[in-house]
Amino acid sequence: MRGGFLWDDDAHVTNKVLQSVDGLRRIWFDLGATQQYYPFLHTAFWIEHRLWGDSVVAYHLVNILLHAASACFVVAIMRRLMLPGAWLAGFIFALHPVNVESVAWISEQKNTLSTVLCLASAYVYLGFDRERRSGQYALALGLFALALLTKTVTSTLPAALLIIVFWRRGELGWRRDIVPLSPWLALGLTAGLFTAWMERTYVGAQGADFALSLTERFQVAGRAIWFYLAKLVWPVNLVFIYPRWKVDATETWQYLFPFAVLTVVLVLSLAAMSARGSHRPVATGAFAGFLIFTGTLFPALGFFNVFPFIYSYVADHFQYLASLGIIVPVAAGLALGSGPLLARAATRLVPLIGAAVLVSILGLLTWFQSGIYRDLQTLYLATLKGNPGCWMAHVNLGLVWSQTPGRIDDAIAQYEEALLLKPNYAEAHNDLGNAWSQMPSKRNDAVAQFEEALRLMPVFPEAHYNLGIALSTMPGRLNEAADQFQMALQQKPDFTEAHYNLGNVLSRIPGRMNDAIFQFKEALRLEPDSVQGWHNLGTCWFILGNFPAATSAFREELRLAPSSPTAQQALSATLQQTEGTLRGN
Repeated sequence: MRGGFLWDDDAHVTNKVLQSVDGLRRIWFDLGATQQYYPFLHTAFWIEHRLWGDSVVAYHLVNILLHAASACFVVAIMRRLMLPGAWLAGFIFALHPVNVESVAWISEQKNTLSTVLCLASAYVYLGFDRERRSGQYALALGLFALALLTKTVTSTLPAALLIIVFWRRGELGWRRDIVPLSPWLALGLTAGLFTAWMERTYVGAQGADFALSLTERFQVAGRAIWFYLAKLVWPVNLVFIYPRWKVDATETWQYLFPFAVLTVVLVLSLAAMSARGSHRPVATGAFAGFLIFTGTLFPALGFFNVFPFIYSYVADHFQYLASLGIIVPVAAGLALGSGPLLARAATRLVPLIGAAVLVSILGLLTWFQSGIYRDLQTLYLATLKGNPGCWMAHVNLGLVWSQTPGRIDDAIAQYEEALLLKPNYAEAHNDLGNAWSQMPSKRNDAVAQFEEALRLMPVFPEAHYNLGIALSTMPGRLNEAADQFQMALQQKPDFTEAHYNLGNVLSRIPGRMNDAIFQFKEALRLEPDSVQGWHNLGTCWFILGNFPAATSAFREELRLAPSSPTAQQALSATLQQTEGTLRGN
């Protein structure tokens, strides 16, 4: 609850450009307006920002409540399926440390919200499966659609429902089971493919870091499945960014992982088919759970490019929903195994004590794991402790220290360490350039770093912008600076800061004052409450001698900042000039 904003939270908590009603329209209809096209998620963030702005505590509370709601739906679904151990499964899911990342990281409201919608949809559909009411079907389908619009990993829900139905009845009927879920399957497939396209086209999940053959992707998938299973069973050494595996199709041992997965599937399927009588639900339940686990993980197993693969092929938040495929049958199995003990009064407390101990251990681990999400510095230091080769953590820790008084040298050391690990990391070159640009003696080196960043990643508006800033401080290079700001705006038209700084540069170039005014107007269109923007616009009008326009701009500045002496002085000077002009006339 005391944790701050982390890594990409500012890209999810509604930014200034999208906080208006028109911003809400853009969330739904403007591809690229948000980091990913999850419009229901960003609508939720938009509403939340309207309610409490940037209050971090409120966002954390929402994530906690959503996670608690999901745990309650786990209990409700298991009871609807008449599975034992419902409350145990709910508490394991609620308190398992692998879920800390999804709850403590505000950006992962995409996980907590989509899971509530997904489980609510499953609960309602299972009621429809029993009662066949059209209203239940419509509600379940609507909840599923909202889940997809929050995070498309939920596209695996209809397949999971078919597995559950098959487990319950031992067969699937075409009209009864498959036909009702056919639209769901089509909707989920469409949403999944669209998200995969968005990841490649808008998020940047393409290039050399994603150049894996199909064989290598199977190696990644097999290894990831066992990794996630291991973290569920033994949740220690959890890291925000895990080491990125070196995948090599020539390494024989790497084939053992997918082979072992296929072996487990085969063994569980044979056990399910051969089981008879009272053992059948247990055997088929284990098979169904493993299928749901691996199937829900499928979108994040490496067959589709997702941007986080640039850092690591696995992440705790990837298995948030999938973990239920293991947690539910394990809890049910433990409850079934303790049945004989519960039947005897003398030993009735043993399974209850065992469950309490298990849940307490998980809760304690979760308590300590939550601590690393306190703030950015704590998070990245903990990440580097568990993964010293994490170049992303070096860069992001450098960004934290670059904003800490007296730590610019430490920040530079982090950027340089990141570039030793990944020399072609354009963002690190850009950040190192930013650090050096603060030192007058290193301005030329800063320019070289920005140019290297742009050589490695030509479509990089922030690097164009930073290069423009650096050039604008160097004698005789204003026109070059203006060109860089123009490039930044070509690549990112709503780049408010680029409009402002292009206006500042143009106002210093003879004959370009009207162009500067245009840029300030564009910036104010995007950010109408900018005090500095109105001041700069008023100054330009003042220099051109348009005192009424300057007066209007300075009045707006004073309205936004009533106690600003700069605004008061500027308005006073403009009114004096206006009065002098009127007297002259």
